[in-house]
Amino acid sequence: MSSDKNVARAAALDTATLSDALDRLGVVGQCYRIAGRDPSFEMTGRAYTMLCGPASNPPGTVGDYIDDVPEGHIVVIDNGGREDATIWGDILTEIAHRRGLGGTLIDGISRDVKLCRQLGYPVFSVGHWMRTGKDRVQVEKMDCPVNIGGARVCPGDLLRGDADGVVVLPKEHEDAVLDAAEEIATAEEAIREACRGGMRLDEARKQFKYHQLQTRKDG
Repeated sequence: MSSDKNVARAAALDTATLSDALDRLGVVGQCYRIAGRDPSFEMTGRAYTMLCGPASNPPGTVGDYIDDVPEGHIVVIDNGGREDATIWGDILTEIAHRRGLGGTLIDGISRDVKLCRQLGYPVFSVGHWMRTGKDRVQVEKMDCPVNIGGARVCPGDLLRGDADGVVVLPKEHEDAVLDAAEEIATAEEAIREACRGGMRLDEARKQFKYHQLQTRKDG
């Protein structure tokens, strides 16, 4: 269990609710086209970022960084959405799982999906395919802002992934996003409870101001 209060708060919320909260605050944080390699995967944690690019000649490496990632953090790899070469495989999965990392998030693809499913180690990416990134991809920079599915992710940002995808809560907005998401979650549960008790949905939505929950609030 993380001692980071906001990691625990985010873990109690789903990405759909957090996405609505982001929209309400006008913050772009939904990582487009990113999905878990298994629908059961969930992850919550702080971002450990790296930027990758096409390999030079002679080629660079994909980095031996995994032992430096703090426990509970999520490895975030910007590979420019590249789908013809992997950037994550079974050795990294095994070590990350053993070291208690929070998961892996890739704007690109992974491979060796069988092992991450067997271990229950969450990998979220654009897709998966077997061709290696060796001599095709190299690390350009570590601990820097990256682009994951059109969302900016900075080192230490809060990430949440589940069956619906991944959202990023920028550090400077995370308290406000979590506050809004918890308000939305409470109102939506109240609507469900009212309907279970026999109230019409339109009446319940009106009573609990459903149509204002995701409306953008400026200031």
